[in-house]
Amino acid sequence: MQSVREGSKYVLRLDEGEDLHATLAAFAEREGIRAGAVLFGIGMFRQATFGYWDGHQYRPHEIEVPHEVVALHGTIARAEGAPSIHLHSAVAGPDHRLIGGHLIRATVGALQEVVLETFPGRTFGRPLDESWGLRILDLDPPSNP
Repeated sequence: MQSVREGSKYVLRLDEGEDLHATLAAFAEREGIRAGAVLFGIGMFRQATFGYWDGHQYRPHEIEVPHEVVALHGTIARAEGAPSIHLHSAVAGPDHRLIGGHLIRATVGALQEVVLETFPGRTFGRPLDESWGLRILDLDPPSNP
């Protein structure tokens, strides 16, 4: 992975074979990013699992052939003392049809370009909301997890 920073923004290039979530979490930890937004991303996924929230659980859908990433966005927060990456994406396959939703996991194909905006001095939390069974973004958590 390569990265460059300008003020509160970063541009990242992830390489073939990298685990998208693990790489972003490790980057956030190394750079001390406690609050951020994935503004956009483009590239390719070699493999990915998308989830559709049916109100009770994520229904997974796996893709196992390379797909072009036409949209990637999300947030970076802290949960249980570690970076929490929440991403949504849309990808296009060889038939030019789109698949998208909550991105559960993804392996980078040829490359992935990502632009992040950070909020220095802030911490976003992601506590578990028992009523939904989901971790919900908290923009002003009571303490810095």
